[in-house]
Parts: sequence; C-alpha cells; structure tokens
Amino acid sequence: MVSATRGSAWHHLYDTALWKQLRRHQLAHEPLCRFCLLVENVTEARVVDHVRAHKGSIELFGDPHNLQSLCKQCHDSLKQRIDLGAKVAITGVDGYPIEIG
Repeated sequence: MVSATRGSAWHHLYDTALWKQLRRHQLAHEPLCRFCLLVENVTEARVVDHVRAHKGSIELFGDPHNLQSLCKQCHDSLKQRIDLGAKVAITGVDGYPIEIG
C-alpha cells in the first residue's frame, strides 16, 4: 500500500479484489522498474503506480494501460516529483538526458 493514499477519499480502492488482481497482473508482466530500465539498471519492481493520477476515477484506477511497475526508490523520489509537476530527467547510459513523466 502506498502511504500517500492513506487518508485519501479513495484509499479504500487499494483494498479491493480489483486492485489486488491488477497489481498481481502488472508485476507479473512488468517485474522490473520501468524508470531504472531506461538507464539499463535491472531493479525489481515492488510498486504498481498509476501513470496518470486517478484521483478516485474508477476508469483510470482500473485501466491496466494506466499502470507501471516501479521500484520503491523511483516511486518515492522521481514519480513523486513528477506528480508535483516537476520536469524530471535522468542521465542515460550514453550520457544524454532522458526526460521521464
């Protein structure tokens, strides 16, 4: 469970069978962190994240195309900055910046 959702109006959605199924499916099909792979860093994903914040929208919440697998570090740092509206770039293996989000 992501601590940022605690206390939110839609916190209960993460306790549903739908979320458990979506999460299990996402991690099975994308077991590595999407952001880490951009820099060829193989890291196990443990967090299933909504690419676009659902803010309680069942359509966005349950859309499997709106999900991505991230490691906890990327979720708690890079993705949080993206969610706050920041432009985030990481340095690729070729030395060039890669904008994410």
